[in-house]
Amino acid sequence: MTRFVATTVASFLLYLFLTTASGAVGLWSLEELALGVLLALIVAALTRDVLKGDWVRLLSPRRCALLAIYLVGPFFWAMAKANLDVVYRVITGRIKPGIVRISPKLTNDASITLLANSITLTPGTLSVEVDEKTNDLYVHWINVDESVLAQTPRDYTLICGGFPEWARRIAG
Repeated sequence: MTRFVATTVASFLLYLFLTTASGAVGLWSLEELALGVLLALIVAALTRDVLKGDWVRLLSPRRCALLAIYLVGPFFWAMAKANLDVVYRVITGRIKPGIVRISPKLTNDASITLLANSITLTPGTLSVEVDEKTNDLYVHWINVDESVLAQTPRDYTLICGGFPEWARRIAG
């Protein structure tokens, strides 16, 4: 029941945010508010089973604050550096693409998903696959360093920096 209520409230707040300043009662019309409640209830009924297991922990205020710090700080910085690196590689033609297997040693689905999405959103890298037995990630990288290929296990810090540690803190 808690998941249903939380999903309903979150859906309704998102609806209110997306329809701000379009009505006569304050910022919304009565019809819009009624439609928002109805849509929030439908969304909650359809998605209440999505938020269970590892994913419920992500709703804690501490983890939400850590996620915000991660996105504004380390992730933004890594993305800015990766953008400049990709521009440099495109202009100079110094591209050695390849797929590298990394072993970040993450244990749950939420942290692996956070890491894979962080890697994919960073220019020059793309999460291709997750080995479900070992939780290793296969990452397509724009510039495969030969020294990384010789290492076992792969040095993931060159590819994704401190992302695995942040994923462990936030979702682990």
